[in-house]
Amino acid sequence: MVTIKEVAKKANVAVSTASYALNGIKKVSPETKEKVVQAARELNYRKNGFASDLKRNSTKTLALILSDLSGPFYSELIRGVQDVATDHGYDLIACSAIGGENSTAAKFLTEHRVDGCIVLAHNITDEMLKNVAHHNFPIILLDREIEVDSTVHVRVNNKKGGFKATEYLIQNGHTDIAFVSGPSNSYDNKMRFAGYQEALQAYNIELQNKWIVSGNFTREGGESAANILAAQDQVPTAIFFANDEMAVGGMEAFQKRGISIPNDISIIGFDDILEAKYVYPKLTTIRQPKYEMGASATHIIFQMLKNEEVNPTFELHTDLIIRESVKKL
Repeated sequence: MVTIKEVAKKANVAVSTASYALNGIKKVSPETKEKVVQAARELNYRKNGFASDLKRNSTKTLALILSDLSGPFYSELIRGVQDVATDHGYDLIACSAIGGENSTAAKFLTEHRVDGCIVLAHNITDEMLKNVAHHNFPIILLDREIEVDSTVHVRVNNKKGGFKATEYLIQNGHTDIAFVSGPSNSYDNKMRFAGYQEALQAYNIELQNKWIVSGNFTREGGESAANILAAQDQVPTAIFFANDEMAVGGMEAFQKRGISIPNDISIIGFDDILEAKYVYPKLTTIRQPKYEMGASATHIIFQMLKNEEVNPTFELHTDLIIRESVKKL
């Protein structure tokens, strides 16, 4: 295993300087930090906090790394992970990847402070995941697929879900259909948008770029997107929000403007968060199996920790949940 002394030697700096640079301590210049980081990269250096400090082979802990911890989508996912982890005598740490490579979540990955990770965080880069993955450190990806040993992709068929949502609007007579997207670097968002596009093409409906608006997967983003769409000369008759949080925010924005749902505009979401059936009108949406996603991912980690052979990809399916927010034209 490469040591920090070897990194310091390659970078031609003192060991203490190398340590400061790799731990983000602001006692070194940006140029020196970059030189040390580059040397560590070239030597494939891995800092292993728990392994070195506690001198043990297993932490009996898993990490669930999420884009942030504030959204209602995550509660069932976390419960699925927690239940399986507890059954195996493991603890769970759920942490936010806000801050990207400088986040606490990134440290759990790069320093291998846990026995395995489940990742649903578009702000963790593919490059970082490729650099940290190895056969003794399983990583389950819920939001992307990369061809690296010891990574497994547990995916929901977001493309098919996006198709179902759009098709349901079309089958109810809508052809002027907007799409409110999540972050541009979100794999799930890209797949839901691909399903939206595919449905429009299947029914020979022209995609209108003016009706593709970003909402960043947040309630506030959904409100903003709704206001942008409502201000246009031609307003769509239906909107597919790429997640329920944005849909709820969009519904609030329209109602403040005196726009009736579904009489004036129909809305469909994605996720089926708990709030979806309590808003007024109740939100029609695409349900994804959040608990099963977390439980499956955790079960696979324990198979990998036992060196059992597993498939590189697992796929879960979505369901259309029809409520009250879509009107037939």
